[in-house]
Amino acid sequence: QVQVVESGGGLVQAGGSLRLSCVTSARTRSIQSMGWFRQAPGKEREFVAAVSRSGGSTLYADSVKGRFTISRDNAKNTVYLQMNSLKPEDTAVYYCAANLDVPRLSPQPREYDYWGQGTQVTVSS
Repeated sequence: QVQVVESGGGLVQAGGSLRLSCVTSARTRSIQSMGWFRQAPGKEREFVAAVSRSGGSTLYADSVKGRFTISRDNAKNTVYLQMNSLKPEDTAVYYCAANLDVPRLSPQPREYDYWGQGTQVTVSS
């Protein structure tokens, strides 16, 4: 069992920035990849970004490319999501997820094994 805990959400004005953190109970070097997803009210959960075990490869949704940056610090078992130039449409609950087995970056929620409880991000206009 791997525990995943997100933090860093909050209320920010459009154009502002937030940094989300995700700490895992397992050594992140034992995890193939980590991903961030989000879910707005009445919408399905959608992929945001993913990072490989080494941190050398990343994958982003088109909607956040150029504004969000995912990174990981394996020494701290932590993954980060730096969110800049936030827009009201970025408002959602953000979830961190760990993929233990699939050796590739994936935007598919079904390929992630463990999920956090989510952290709310609200962007006001």
